[in-house]
Amino acid sequence: MQLVYVFREGFSGFRRAKLSMVAAITTICVSLLLLGAFSVLVLNANSVVEALRDKVEMEAFLSDALAPVELSIVRDSIAKLEGIREVRYVSKEQAAAIFKEEFGEDINKVLDFNPLPASVKIFLKDGYKNAKSAETVYAVLKNIKGVDDVIYRKTMLEMLDRGATTFLWLVLGIGLIITISSIFLVANTIRLAIYAKRKIVQTMKLIGATKSFVRGPFILEGLVQGFIGGGLAAGILFLVFEYVARWISTELADFVQVKPYYYGIVVAFGCALGFVGSAISIRKFLSQSVVSR
Repeated sequence: MQLVYVFREGFSGFRRAKLSMVAAITTICVSLLLLGAFSVLVLNANSVVEALRDKVEMEAFLSDALAPVELSIVRDSIAKLEGIREVRYVSKEQAAAIFKEEFGEDINKVLDFNPLPASVKIFLKDGYKNAKSAETVYAVLKNIKGVDDVIYRKTMLEMLDRGATTFLWLVLGIGLIITISSIFLVANTIRLAIYAKRKIVQTMKLIGATKSFVRGPFILEGLVQGFIGGGLAAGILFLVFEYVARWISTELADFVQVKPYYYGIVVAFGCALGFVGSAISIRKFLSQSVVSR
């Protein structure tokens, strides 16, 4: 019987106070649109940073004095180092071919000999694509016998690390502000809807109804409002992202991707907003003295 009452009263607000219900749903929808758009921006900005990190590679230049067997030993030693995902050996001949492709000149004809050394291109594991870890790998590589020099984009990694740290704190700050503002707006909007039923709340308290019994319908109402608002926000975001994806280049489209489950998260977050907003709002009325009313 209690469960039936909770469901009946929880949905009654959609008939009795349509304007306040629409206001609450609209507030939740707008809040989620802001949070949703911001989170997609953050996720895709992070994808851009990771894509730039993936382009950072090391190259160890090997001594010309190394015999073929020694070259193989050095290459295997590099491949076994901690933090290295993959190595690719580039022979002197391959280096000359790469030079010709990039600069349009055959270095063997220009100098009558090939001065380019053999090298090993080194690709780091994901946890090592930062300035500190890359510097550690660099120091180890420099000490390997047969390695003349090691180069990598140190400045770029340092810039990415600084930018990522600053961006992280900025994201946390803005995200926190938007989330708190959303909860505040939703709570106050739902409070207006509950205010219309304040006499019912006081009457139920007078006849001895427990707080959980009084709170139940309002919590359910908030969850339903959150579900509808979240669904609307998810639908709008889907249409917007689909429209944007059609008008941007293929290269940029890779960084404006939204996984299907993301829209489910938006709806779930809408339910959470409705739940928290209702819980905060009804607490005020439950804490008021019956006599004072």
